Amino acid sequence: MNVDQGLFVPLILGLIEGLTEFLPVSSTGHLLLTERFFGLSEPVAFVVLIQLGAILAVITVYFAKLGQLIAAALKGDRGAWTFALNVFLASAPAALAGVVLHDFIQGVVYESPMTICIMLLVGGVILLFIDRLKPTPRYTDIYTYPWHLSLIIGLFQMLALIPGVSRSGATIVGALLFGTDKRSAAEFTFFIALPIMAGAFGYDFFKHREVILGGGVGLDIVIGFAVAFVVATLVVRYLLDYVSRHGFALFAWWRIIVGGAGLIALLAFGR
Repeated sequence: MNVDQGLFVPLILGLIEGLTEFLPVSSTGHLLLTERFFGLSEPVAFVVLIQLGAILAVITVYFAKLGQLIAAALKGDRGAWTFALNVFLASAPAALAGVVLHDFIQGVVYESPMTICIMLLVGGVILLFIDRLKPTPRYTDIYTYPWHLSLIIGLFQMLALIPGVSRSGATIVGALLFGTDKRSAAEFTFFIALPIMAGAFGYDFFKHREVILGGGVGLDIVIGFAVAFVVATLVVRYLLDYVSRHGFALFAWWRIIVGGAGLIALLAFGR
């Protein structure tokens, strides 16, 4: 089904990007399925630049904290450097795998809506199961996570290279399995999102720089960027309080519903 490509399209795509980027539901999976089933798509320049809106949302919400960490690191504070090392350890595996497998993932895996739906469905069941476990957490402060925990979370994040898995979903599941509480598991995903998303943005921007710079900044890009930024800012600001009270069941069921509906549609109407 195709929809007229007006300003409605960048509005919807910006909303999806901002709403799903930091929730454990897979923003990439949602965007690809939206294009597949509803015909809503934009040029590569749009897709690349609205991701920047989501990156800036984290920086905006955590601006003061990031400033404190940088200032402490410049003064030689050991805790700040330890946290920086942990962010690196949690980001490096997925970043390296993303560079090595980028063309394969973009050219093959992204073209399989069946894979996306299955990953949404399976990931939802796993997230629901993990959410219902009630172990006593050993780690509740992201600034004191041990280095090996950060590395384990980074290895889980590699699974998110498969669209439909979800970067935040994979890292949250990995963190919870190895002893964190729900709030800190969600918060840590914000910080490790910065290098991963910034690196992916820089890579895609450089790869498509002629198209992006040559096309200028159109109204659709401005709308998509602004919507993604505003919505992602609200998600980052309020997600931690929500999961502290209610956990991740809502997002798990959403994944199951979307993945299940997608599978039914594919089986009923073909690929």
